[in-house]
Amino acid sequence: MTSDAARSAAVAWGEHVVEGSSAPIKIAARGVERHFGADPGTAVHALGPFDLDVAEGEFVCVVGPSGCGKSTFLRIVAGLLRPSKGDVELYAEASSETPVAMVFQDYSIYPWKTVERNVSFGLELRGVSKKEAVARGRHWLERLGLADFAKAYPDTLSGGMRQRVSIARALTVEPEILLMDEPFAALDAQLRQVLQDELLDIWQSEARRTVVFITHSLEEAIVLGDRVVVMSARPGTLVQSVDVPFARPRTPELRAQAEFNDFKNELWQLLKGEVENYMETVRATGAGDGGAR
Repeated sequence: MTSDAARSAAVAWGEHVVEGSSAPIKIAARGVERHFGADPGTAVHALGPFDLDVAEGEFVCVVGPSGCGKSTFLRIVAGLLRPSKGDVELYAEASSETPVAMVFQDYSIYPWKTVERNVSFGLELRGVSKKEAVARGRHWLERLGLADFAKAYPDTLSGGMRQRVSIARALTVEPEILLMDEPFAALDAQLRQVLQDELLDIWQSEARRTVVFITHSLEEAIVLGDRVVVMSARPGTLVQSVDVPFARPRTPELRAQAEFNDFKNELWQLLKGEVENYMETVRATGAGDGGAR
């Protein structure tokens, strides 16, 4: 990809290796910034400069204060926003039909389509026949406990079930890179933990693809991630990237271990100052996230 500041994420074909590792790189972000607003006096510097490498098959969780640009960065990776400066490259297989899929916080499913048609829709857009697309989506409906609701419409489902539909739709297109933007944030604590555990099991057992997962929950980041990336208050930059010290496969019982809470406290010490900086800014200016997330 060129360094043109107006470019969005670009897909490159081939293999690049993460420095100090044998793992091929899937996402490479260099000097990424994003500003909102054209007027220099009122423009919001939401993100960056931010650098990040993500290896093939790695599950990376990104945490940071509200408004630090976490979701903005994810949208740049997805190609939904253009960076103001810097660039992002995605390294995909030459045969890949769907390099990237994204799961949003707000479900983003079509209310006029049944569950099975929502799940198969991405394949149909690629030119796969309706019959084949529905058949290929059936596996993920079963895997996520939705098989009995295949003919139901979204307005008859709970919030947790709607988010399962979103996840099933993303997995059905078999993306190389899965981007997840706080997908469980709107759910109650019990349901959130259930879906965390389901995603953990799916990723470890059969869908071990590259994932970038945005969250405000340190517990969620530790349970799911291979690595936790801590971002600063706005404009979001890299504070520290920390490997999660718990071997895979993991089980939900990890949460009960003393070492789990010790590591959670270590991450909180990295994040606490950034959250305090964010709160000071809010108190001083009365401003929230300024459009950044």
